[in-house]
This record gives sequence, C-alpha cells and structure tokens, in this order.
Amino acid sequence: MLCTHCRHFAATPGGSLCPNCAAAAAPVPAGPHPAAGGLPVAPPLGAGGGPPGAPAFGTAPLDSPHGPAWLRSPVALGNATAALLGLVIATDLFALYADVTMRDVTGRLTDGVTGSGIERDADHADSLYLAAGVAQVAALLATAVVFLVWFRRARVNAEVFDPHGHRKGRGWAGWGWFVPVVNLWIPRRIMVDIWDASSPWPGRAGHGLVNCWWTFWIVALFAKRGGSSAYRRADTAAELHRAVGQVMFADVVDVAAAALAVAVVLRLTRMQDLKARQGPAPAGV
Repeated sequence: MLCTHCRHFAATPGGSLCPNCAAAAAPVPAGPHPAAGGLPVAPPLGAGGGPPGAPAFGTAPLDSPHGPAWLRSPVALGNATAALLGLVIATDLFALYADVTMRDVTGRLTDGVTGSGIERDADHADSLYLAAGVAQVAALLATAVVFLVWFRRARVNAEVFDPHGHRKGRGWAGWGWFVPVVNLWIPRRIMVDIWDASSPWPGRAGHGLVNCWWTFWIVALFAKRGGSSAYRRADTAAELHRAVGQVMFADVVDVAAAALAVAVVLRLTRMQDLKARQGPAPAGV
C-alpha cells in the first residue's frame, strides 16, 4: 500500500508510512539550530505549538538526496515577492496607458494628420513609451531576483516535506529558468513537485492554479517577443500602429500572468507555513 502521508512511496511492511515519512515523524531534539539563525524548534503539544515531531522552522537539516535541507520560513520572502509582482502589474498598467497614447498618435498619422499639434503629441507619446519600457524592465529585474530566492527556499522546504518527490535536481530551480527551450516546461515541473510536497492536506493538491499561471506566462513571453520585434521593424506610421496593438496585447496578458503569479506565491507560501506548523501525519490516518 502507498504511504498514507506522502502518497508517493510504498509503506513499510506492516506499517502505514514509507521509510522517509517514518523518519520525518520521529521526535526532533529541542533547541535552536545555529545554521538556521537560532530559530527555536516548535514547542510540544499543549504548550502552544504543533504536535511532537513537527518539522518546525529552524530544526536540524535533513539529508535529502539533493543535499542538506532544513525548513526556513517562506512568509517574508513570499510577501516581498507578491509585493514586487504588484509593482510589475502597476508598470504594465502604465505601459498600457503609453500604448494607448502611442496607438492614438500613430492612428492619426496614418490618417494623414499633420501640423505642430501632432508633432507635440508624437514627442509626448515617445517619452511615455520610453519611460514605460524602463519602468517595466526595472520592475521585472527586481522581481525576478526576489522570486528566484523565494522559489529556491520553497524548493528546499519541499525537500524536507518529501525528499524523494522531486524529478529535477535543486540547481534546476535557478538556472532552469534561463536555459533556452527547456525553460518552457522545467520551472513548471519543479513548481508542481514543490506544490505536491507542500500540500498540508491528504493526497496531492490540484494543479489548476499553477497550470493557469504557467499558460499565461508562456503566452506573455512569446507575445512580448513578437510585439517588440514588430515595433523595432516598423518604418511607417501604419506599421507602428499595428505593432503597438501587438504590444498592448502582450501587456494585457502580462498583467494577468503577474496577478496569477501573486496567487501562486501566496498560496504556496501559506501551504508551506501551514504544513510546517501541523507536523507529519500520524500513523494509521
């Protein structure tokens, strides 16, 4: 029979847990662990904490197949990542305003409007477009750094919850985002493994939210490349008008992708925090 806790591996003969979950359920020595910054182990049941043996934040590291791993709270990093994703949404909305302004100007130029007024509007649209582009790049870079730090922490935490439930090595959680072609599916696979290992409920958590986020992320990625390429190649007002329409679509999809990313980050952070507090499932459940 399958382990009643992780639902991944066979239970030991005559038992209900696999060897890994049985080891994780063993009582953890009290006292802070210096490598984790001196954070205290969760107190025993009846003293305001979780059940005995709970994998509390800051306990001694576990020797997982991917290297030593110990729980560290993802809450602060998760909140920071969500806040920066909110900044990405704000810059995308500013970019949409710049897109609308540019599309209006290029539309009038396509219709043959001339004069000093349209020249001033064109200069204003160019300035807005440049400012929006700089803001988007700055927000994206800042968010990417913090997101990757949070993602790695979530991955290491997930190794404590389920050391053998990960199909890729820990290093893929970082550079897997940057390798061409494979970055179209490897980060999602890692996220799904983290999601399953971090579920505080029996069985595997549903992947609907993760799949929806990843779909919008991929569409936004290709839409941005297509829109930017079309804008760079445009030589006439009519071509610019069409290219800006493509960029607008990319910005709209990016807003949706960032909003879904906020939901994924907050949901996974909450799952890991809850699972660490509730401890391993009791035998026979």
